[in-house]
Amino acid sequence: MVNRRALMHFSLCAAGVLLPTALRAEGDRDQDEARRAVERGEALPLFDILARVRSELGGEVVSVSFKRRRDRWIYEFKVVGVTGQLSEIYVDATSAEILKREEH
Repeated sequence: MVNRRALMHFSLCAAGVLLPTALRAEGDRDQDEARRAVERGEALPLFDILARVRSELGGEVVSVSFKRRRDRWIYEFKVVGVTGQLSEIYVDATSAEILKREEH
């Protein structure tokens, strides 16, 4: 039987290895918060979130942050579209639902 903690650790490690270099959480604090939230079952690992929403992001992810907003964990993706436009996309860390998209 697969140990849940080992699987979670593998998912987090795989995300770090498989994602482009430009895709980094904004500081150790975000990474630590995300890891603890995933361990408590309050959020999905970044690897899983990206597997679900990458095709809907509309460009290349250049940064990710992890924040608590209105009693829920949110992954905030900064994405550069094919035309060079920067977007911020907010994704619920539990359901992978895209909550909001801001074009800049």
